[in-house]
Amino acid sequence: MSDAGSTERRVGFAIVLNLGAFLCFSAMDTGAKWLVTGALVSLQVSWLRYVVHFIWVLVLYLPKHGTQLLRSKKPIQQALRSVLLLLGTLFNFAALNYLPLTVSIAIFFTVPLIVCLLSIPILGEKVGIRRLMAVFVGFLGVLVIVSPWNESFDRHVVLSLIAVCCVSGYFVMSRRIAGVDSNAVMQFYTAGIATSLLTPAVLIMAPISSDVDTGSWLVGLLIGSLGMLGHSLLTKAHRHAEASVLAPTVYSQAIYIAIFSWVIFQQAPTQNTILGTLIIVASGLYLWLREKQIKKA
Repeated sequence: MSDAGSTERRVGFAIVLNLGAFLCFSAMDTGAKWLVTGALVSLQVSWLRYVVHFIWVLVLYLPKHGTQLLRSKKPIQQALRSVLLLLGTLFNFAALNYLPLTVSIAIFFTVPLIVCLLSIPILGEKVGIRRLMAVFVGFLGVLVIVSPWNESFDRHVVLSLIAVCCVSGYFVMSRRIAGVDSNAVMQFYTAGIATSLLTPAVLIMAPISSDVDTGSWLVGLLIGSLGMLGHSLLTKAHRHAEASVLAPTVYSQAIYIAIFSWVIFQQAPTQNTILGTLIIVASGLYLWLREKQIKKA
């Protein structure tokens, strides 16, 4: 067996894992939208998402790692990273109560663009004029989607924009502390901090009613499990291939979300959403290609 053939198989396996991870995240958002537009509020859904994730972390990692799960080499930065993801989840789930899935995922695709901008002051990276222009074009795609000049403009899109800014910060922090801690420690901090912050908030501000049906509890269990599974698949995928190779697979969510949105909510993407999404994806892919060229140089 040649080294080239083995490498190709590893990369192919990593791509499949990444596609599976984004399928999990797309299904998680779909389940969250179903809950926030029905039985629960976004705070309760966020709590379910993280408490189930945390239970899985304890079941899978605590027997093997024990108190080592608490021992991060950079606990403050891990905590900040976790809080940013939590805020992104809260604002995203709140936005899903008002926006179609296809709109929220299209706005999510601006994350690589915002990460590019944040990497300048936080990571000290140099970004040339061509990548800055790509970011600018990507944000024009957002304007096409939200159409603030139309009467149909939904101000709740601001919730989604705040969510992507928080998630972008989460990814920048992930880059900053990459390789510092094990996956088990990172998962523990991500789910544990969110659960510890959300639990008292839910008990005080929005206790879940006993009238919630079994189906809603099952969906809550599902989205927490999908969150755990998605993060695990992403981590495993990046052990077999470089992030630069896997980056474009994030756009597979456009297909997943379009199908879920049409089948479950009977919401097809509008022409503006399709056009804006294509502009954002094209900008993101250009950034990806440009970064690969710079790394080779």
